[in-house]
Amino acid sequence: MDDGKPTEPKAKWWSRPTPGRGTSAAPQEPSPVEDAVPPSDPTEASAATDAVTDAEPTASATVEPVTAEPVPQASKPLHEPDPYSTPPYGGPGPWAPAPPVQRPVQTPAHGTPVPPPYSGTNGAGIATAPAPAHAPPADFPPAAPLPQQPQGHEQQQPHQPYQQPQVQQPPQQPQPHHQPQPHHPPSPQWLQYDPWGAPRQPLITNPGPPLATDGGKRKNRRGSVLVGALLLALVAGGIGGGIGAYIERNGGLTQIELDQDERDGGGRAPDSVAGIAASALPSVVTLHVSGSTESGTGTGFVLDDKGHILTNNHVVAPAGSSGEITVTFSGGETANAEVVGKDSGYDLAVVKVSGVSGLKPLPLGNSDNVRVGDPVVAIGAPFDLSNTVTSGIISAKDRPITAGGEKGDGSDISYVDALQTDAPINPGNSGGPLVDTDAHVIGINSAIRAADSGSTTEGGQAGSIGLGFAIPINQGKRVAEELINTGKATHPVIGVTLDMKYTGDGAKVGPEGADGKSSVTEGGPGAKAGIRPGDVITEVNGGRVHSGEELIVKIRSHRPGDRLDLKLTRGGKDLTMSLTLGSATGT
Repeated sequence: MDDGKPTEPKAKWWSRPTPGRGTSAAPQEPSPVEDAVPPSDPTEASAATDAVTDAEPTASATVEPVTAEPVPQASKPLHEPDPYSTPPYGGPGPWAPAPPVQRPVQTPAHGTPVPPPYSGTNGAGIATAPAPAHAPPADFPPAAPLPQQPQGHEQQQPHQPYQQPQVQQPPQQPQPHHQPQPHHPPSPQWLQYDPWGAPRQPLITNPGPPLATDGGKRKNRRGSVLVGALLLALVAGGIGGGIGAYIERNGGLTQIELDQDERDGGGRAPDSVAGIAASALPSVVTLHVSGSTESGTGTGFVLDDKGHILTNNHVVAPAGSSGEITVTFSGGETANAEVVGKDSGYDLAVVKVSGVSGLKPLPLGNSDNVRVGDPVVAIGAPFDLSNTVTSGIISAKDRPITAGGEKGDGSDISYVDALQTDAPINPGNSGGPLVDTDAHVIGINSAIRAADSGSTTEGGQAGSIGLGFAIPINQGKRVAEELINTGKATHPVIGVTLDMKYTGDGAKVGPEGADGKSSVTEGGPGAKAGIRPGDVITEVNGGRVHSGEELIVKIRSHRPGDRLDLKLTRGGKDLTMSLTLGSATGT
């Protein structure tokens, strides 16, 4: 129908020339998109042209004016089919109409159905006969052709075709009719489809097992992961614990280590202090004595394998007649002991333990062979510190000392011709052994000389100032044997009574004895030798005597029956005489 508008040549889409073919030899045919309805308004045509230009910026097209003469119809397509199905030659290009839109259907449980094949193919890219098309009247705007269904399929329902924006075409002379164009099957991979309008054909070509069947595997996989994590945690915990223990034990990962002599100390020489102590300590014991009114601590040493132990008299004196004495050996074993015999004049006592085996007696030496300067070792329990070892030398010999006298009647005074040593001796060392370099006993530690009275307002005890005294072992041996054999010790005597208040040099015989009797015992050793009251004895066996105590000490250093050479002064004259010592029972 002629709408009175000027007719102008229409714009057409042209395919690119195929290599090896001429661009002007083949006749040109209009594309289906040229049948779009031309706009009635020039402004609308311009806008449509701009829209197409923006929508298809990459399309390769040439717009040429077309004359009104009828175009001869071609018997074959404008270009050869593309064997690689490459757009735009092998399949529908950007001018291809969109497939119809269908209403959504229920999606199958195992995937999204594949869209139906487009018209012109059977779903596999094989061309089929197109559906007959009726040419619209020349005066009616052409519409985009509907997609053709492949053979063997029924059309589901009519769809509204998608109108693609077309370029404004100039008025054109009406054509007698359209010649059917040969249909080229589009490539299947370039087909467009509507996911909501496809038949129920799953996209998943090789479906796997149902989702529900994977639950066991996932559970097993989760259990394996948990077991592995648990094992990893245990290993990490063990490693961390080991590292923490190493840090706590060694003070950190980095620590300072000082150089130290790793050589073995080896043994010690038998005559060294260490060697002497190692040999003597097993024979030394500690005594704990408790009585009704007092208690004390001292030391002793084993005399034989029968359980006899030698100590000081003042150590066991607190026990009295009903006290308790406990003996502790160097290894820590303890046993009860009882007094065998004691003598206050010699300050010696023997106790015995029963039911103890493996006792090691301490060998006895000879105190007469000791020389001043000989090294000695003192062992004891000063202040109840058992197994204490101190060392020193023999400082002097034949030191006349007296100890005791707390009772006031002189019955507890001991007279000792002692060995003096500078080995530290303290309260508690009493009764312990003083040994030589052969670990043989040469003395029994008995007394110390204190710097003061040994008592303070706080009740403290005096300590060692390097003046210690020990009973010579020769005297101790004789007394110990008597105490073990008879329970009592004998004292050598000369049968005279001394004036202990005399302040001159020497020991003076008293004018009279006790109870008004003569100071010289009738028929005694002194009377037989010719000693008279008032004589002053100045020497014993060549040794100077300065006091009555010193004379007693020198006499008691001998045995009863020993012969002594005396020097004395009588009326200003010096006399010499000899006598044989008598015997008296001690207490």
